Amino acid sequence: QVRLVESGGGLVQPGGSLRLSCVAFGTIFDIYTMSWHRQVPGKQRELVATITGGGLTNYVDSVKGRFTISRDNAKKTVFLQMNSLKPEDTAVYYCNLQRSWGPGTLVTVSS
Repeated sequence: QVRLVESGGGLVQPGGSLRLSCVAFGTIFDIYTMSWHRQVPGKQRELVATITGGGLTNYVDSVKGRFTISRDNAKKTVFLQMNSLKPEDTAVYYCNLQRSWGPGTLVTVSS
């Protein structure tokens, strides 16, 4: 059974940085595309960034140049480095592998 566990969320001031991590358990990891999504209460979940098994990345326009997705296949971990954070980045961030989702980690950007 696949299990994903996110960590690294928290409260940060505008302009600050956070690094999210997501560890995968119970699955082959290196062949799958991994992705980060985020959701604000009352709104649809939004795809933020993806990374293929080979390391090709893609980002939603609103985070390009500020967020970086990466992965460590040996540790079955995907990361999301978030810089120059804005209040509108406030959301619960989820990682995704195929049909599996983690429980999410809350990121709050506020002064």
